[in-house]
Amino acid sequence: MRIAVLQFAHETVTFLPNDTTREDFIYPGSPAGGEALLATDPKGYMGGFVQVAREYGDVELIGITSPLWPRTGTGSGWITQDAYEHFLRIMIAELKAQQGLDGVYLALHGALAVRGVPRPEADIARRVREVVGRHVFISATFDPHGNEDEAFLEQADMAFTVKYFPHYDMHLQGERAARMLVRAIRGSFKPLHRTVRIPIIAPTVVMWTGASPWSDLIQRALIWEAREPDVFVNVFFGFPWSDVPDAGMGLQVLTNNDPALADRVIRDMAEWTWRRREALLNTVKIHAMKQGVALAREAVTSGKAPVVLADYSDRSGYATWLLQEIIEQRLERTLIATIASPDIIRSVLATGAKPGDAFDAEIGGLFDESAGESVRICGTIRYLSHATTARGTGNEWICVSFGKGNVLVLSPYLVQIMEPSELWQLGFKPDEFDVIAIKSRAHFRRGFDDSGFAPTILLVEPPQPFMGTVHLQALPYENLRLMDYYPYGDPSFPPADWN
Repeated sequence: MRIAVLQFAHETVTFLPNDTTREDFIYPGSPAGGEALLATDPKGYMGGFVQVAREYGDVELIGITSPLWPRTGTGSGWITQDAYEHFLRIMIAELKAQQGLDGVYLALHGALAVRGVPRPEADIARRVREVVGRHVFISATFDPHGNEDEAFLEQADMAFTVKYFPHYDMHLQGERAARMLVRAIRGSFKPLHRTVRIPIIAPTVVMWTGASPWSDLIQRALIWEAREPDVFVNVFFGFPWSDVPDAGMGLQVLTNNDPALADRVIRDMAEWTWRRREALLNTVKIHAMKQGVALAREAVTSGKAPVVLADYSDRSGYATWLLQEIIEQRLERTLIATIASPDIIRSVLATGAKPGDAFDAEIGGLFDESAGESVRICGTIRYLSHATTARGTGNEWICVSFGKGNVLVLSPYLVQIMEPSELWQLGFKPDEFDVIAIKSRAHFRRGFDDSGFAPTILLVEPPQPFMGTVHLQALPYENLRLMDYYPYGDPSFPPADWN
């Protein structure tokens, strides 16, 4: 049993001014093929797929040369046609060279946005299908923040989407993709699917599945999977920062050749989602930046530290609004992690600076309107590293001490701190700080909230709508009409042809 494995994934913020280029996908370790590709992301989709596939003694995996995530992480805009076509040509050429394939696994995301390609994941599946033919089964994994309609499963046979935000179950969905692909090849599972788009568009900050009603939505999907054998329910939350025609929420239901069951499940899930649409969009309290910092100070005074200040709105990594407010209100014992300042990092490392040296530079800002103004920081270098890792978000960081017990962490690109341990690895100790200021929407909850680490968590936003705003009407959409989605219009649902 021969299965080809390919990857092409990105969560594209199309409103950022910097396109994602071919060069952004090329760095040590990327592109990857063969065993190198199969060994990437052992705790994620790829790791789950490879682990289960190799539990079958008669499965051979062929790693097709694929780009890994770009070095910019999520901090870059439209993928250029040059980048997309360059890597896809390589992948398709290697796929054509393979003989006797029984299956293909696609490690995708769902929020890939390519200039001139309206539905890139569906396009990838179509081009793979043209090579392998209709007799070969295609399975894929997705992030819940994908924008997917019926087009992908018109070409592929199966899809398995992460259910939780934060994304706890990536490895599990990779396992499912492998197990069901093997069963389909052997003939014990005949994939039949139903897909429906739900005209709801929401900012990702409201989608935390640790609280109702998003937790209820996911629980309903899990109940269907538990009570009906061979039923799989994919809930796409959508990703509104990709300006693509299929943005918004969607559902996929997969059964073992049981159309009546597929219809029943998807109708139940879709009608439940639509009934709860108002509650789904009103799940978290967001504070103005000034108010949030003041509340953080009050929490410290009243013994409810450490406090997490999460700036959910920064999509570039360069935003300085929270840093400005921390300085303005003279917050102390505060760790700010991180602000993107690649030019400052390069210049400091080039001088041969070392811990203990003085630091004086203009930090962040000026990337675009949403980043705000740069901020001058005078202090002392506490930590620096010349190391670089995949996606550019590893250890090429500089930590600067300033003010009364404050530390600012500089990174090359946008970084979402998800676990406190990521900070302690820089040499910090938990009892050094009363406040931790980060750039994150919900992923930080796995380490700071679900663990009980931070008794006070405050989501904050700048004083006016910007790129990562909850006010999506502030974004210059060109490929979708907000009026076609709740809450910006009054779309009818279910559709007239519902059956």
